[in-house]
Amino acid sequence: MNDTEENPDLSSRVAAALPTRRGLYYGGRWHEPLSGQHARSINPATQEDLGPYAVAGQPDIDAAVRSAAEAAAAWRAVSPLERGALLRRAAAIVREHAWELALIDAADCGNPVWQMRDDAVIAATQLEYFAGLVLELKGETIPTLNGSLDYTLREPLGVVARIIPFNHPFMFAAGKIAAPLAAGNTVIVKPPEQAPLSSLRLFELIGQVFPAGVLNCLTGDRATGAALSAHPDVAAVALIGSVNAGKAVMRTAADGLKKVLLELGGKNAMLAYPDADPEKAALGAVRGMNFTWCGQSCGSTSRLFLHDSQHDRILARIVALTADMHRPGLPTDTRTTMGALVSREQMDKTLSYIESALAEGAAVAHGGRRCQEAALRDGYFVEPTILAGVTPAMRVAREEIFGPVLSVFRWSNEDELYAAVNGVEYGLTASIWTRDLATAHRAAARVQAGYVWINGSSNHFIGAPFGGYKHSGIGREECKEELLEFTQIKNVNVTLD
Repeated sequence: MNDTEENPDLSSRVAAALPTRRGLYYGGRWHEPLSGQHARSINPATQEDLGPYAVAGQPDIDAAVRSAAEAAAAWRAVSPLERGALLRRAAAIVREHAWELALIDAADCGNPVWQMRDDAVIAATQLEYFAGLVLELKGETIPTLNGSLDYTLREPLGVVARIIPFNHPFMFAAGKIAAPLAAGNTVIVKPPEQAPLSSLRLFELIGQVFPAGVLNCLTGDRATGAALSAHPDVAAVALIGSVNAGKAVMRTAADGLKKVLLELGGKNAMLAYPDADPEKAALGAVRGMNFTWCGQSCGSTSRLFLHDSQHDRILARIVALTADMHRPGLPTDTRTTMGALVSREQMDKTLSYIESALAEGAAVAHGGRRCQEAALRDGYFVEPTILAGVTPAMRVAREEIFGPVLSVFRWSNEDELYAAVNGVEYGLTASIWTRDLATAHRAAARVQAGYVWINGSSNHFIGAPFGGYKHSGIGREECKEELLEFTQIKNVNVTLD
């Protein structure tokens, strides 16, 4: 796909890119679901039927977990450097097939194909990063003062389930296998029911890189994910998803006292101080909202707090930038900078939040409707929306929308500002805009969030721990701590007498 400039609409290539295998992958082979049950994946931009995929039931899950458990003993004995080499081989394959995987996700989840191409780079980088960390699974020696030798070992947990969200399907499916595999665990990936096809294609490409049973994939619905996380032979469950999904995983994992790693929702704040550069702050607000994928990002800075002295100026610039940068279009067109919401459920939910905000006294500064263009009428397209006059008590100010809606607040008192910023159950990211160094550090200390940008937004940096406070999650990812999450510590005491 190297002629995108001459042929920017890649929709005709979707069929050729889609996976031919639509079953369940475990034990190094593809299997039809034992129940014979299938679901169908639908293009959210066009309503095109993209074909069936298997729905794993309990017998399928039992078989896959058994295969992964049987493979675990041999995989943990593979040398760290060899595990790293296999991860690098998988990374190279992902890079080689980047456009293909991006096109599948554009058709299946609604995100723009050009931006999804970057997801391949991110996923490959994560595979390479954790491949390079395999020798960091080190223990420690502990002084005992009685002449014995005391040391610790880091050992793998066993079978790890990774439940993947719909906003970046193949990026998460590929990138999130890296840490548990590097640590010596076997992995079962549960792709999103709304957009499973890129994960299936990914497993067609990299499944055979790893020994049979080490890397497995079970497509299905919410019941599949619940049964997988509850399975007694699954040692740990890692989820990227909503707060409610995280709570469900914790409940189902509780009986087995499983380890959980949760990257959950966000109602993230961006704070602009009186001395913030208006142009840069406006651009940061638009980028931080992640309109490109319709705001379907846990890290989106969807609450914008503008100081009274700059409020009108920055808001006007945000409206102009949004209109210029983000106009919904077909996701398979490389010129598109904003795609479709993943499902009718997400679209209806987004529109209901806008209606609620208006009923409570907010005003639409931009957008606010389902897209009216004839070319987009069959899809789940909502205009990039900016709501002005939002107050902390409004529903739209407190609940995660996971749609293209930016809520704008006006502030003048700093104590009241932080009461509003921290007065939600979430605490994933925050963005602070000021030219004063002391103000920046003071603000970073006051916000209750796990990942803070100062005069920036949206960007992630490999090696920098990403995760949230409060209901936004448990644990940290994209860093060495993620690798350690998939290990347990064994202490050994040796009497030397």
